[in-house]
Amino acid sequence: MARKHSKHGSYDDSHVEEEAPAPAAPCWLCGRPTGKTIVWHHPVPKSRGGRDVVPMHPICQQTLIANFTNSELQRHGMVVDGLLDNPNIRKFVDWVANKDPDFTATMAKKQR
Repeated sequence: MARKHSKHGSYDDSHVEEEAPAPAAPCWLCGRPTGKTIVWHHPVPKSRGGRDVVPMHPICQQTLIANFTNSELQRHGMVVDGLLDNPNIRKFVDWVANKDPDFTATMAKKQR
């Protein structure tokens, strides 16, 4: 059977229009636009039956995991407001608000 296009070479895609880049999805925790690296986080942990995923910055996910157990995350579910009531999370979100979307920093270990 003959190939329509070469296996190793590129073919002319001049008929395909270039799409404008999609706007960055906002981070579920801090609300800032996501950068190059997006972590798809389960607000309700998979071990607790969670299926939905939300976009987050890696630093936001690390902060969330360092401050909450899986049981606590399950209790909060998909509601961010309950998480933001935690003073550590509120302090972090206020601090990271003006940072670049691709900002990273070393995070504290779990505080359990």
